[in-house]
Amino acid sequence: MSVYYFSERGKSVPPIHRLIVRQWIREVIHSWGKELGNISYLFTDDEGILITNRQYLNHDYYTDIITFDTRENEGDNRIFGDIVISLDTVKSNAELFSSEYAEELHRVLIHGVLHLIGLDDHSSEEKEAMRKAENEALTLLKQLLKGTSLLRK
Repeated sequence: MSVYYFSERGKSVPPIHRLIVRQWIREVIHSWGKELGNISYLFTDDEGILITNRQYLNHDYYTDIITFDTRENEGDNRIFGDIVISLDTVKSNAELFSSEYAEELHRVLIHGVLHLIGLDDHSSEEKEAMRKAENEALTLLKQLLKGTSLLRK
């Protein structure tokens, strides 16, 4: 099974290390006792994610990421999902939090995967657990990328 990347609304798929990112996602999923099914990322702009939020969730606001669990069988140990990411919001969040764009992008990539695994971020305790899991995953990614930059040139 694999990880797929798509884009819309004039956005391009960011220049990520696709093989390393797939390995990273697989390792994070395995660390939670799950298997990788198929995960699709759709990169869009703020208006694209607002349209998605309105159409599928009846929410009328911008966000950085929307995650859809596409498993057909709740008991399936494999992770399947569609993840929509606003690259505009990733960029503005990187500026807001004084972090590198690549790190914020990878944080959002794994944030969606962690939702598919079962983590949530509604309460303060859940947010804390999510941030801890994101940070651990980012540490693993940095180890996998040792000697290269976070984004492919």
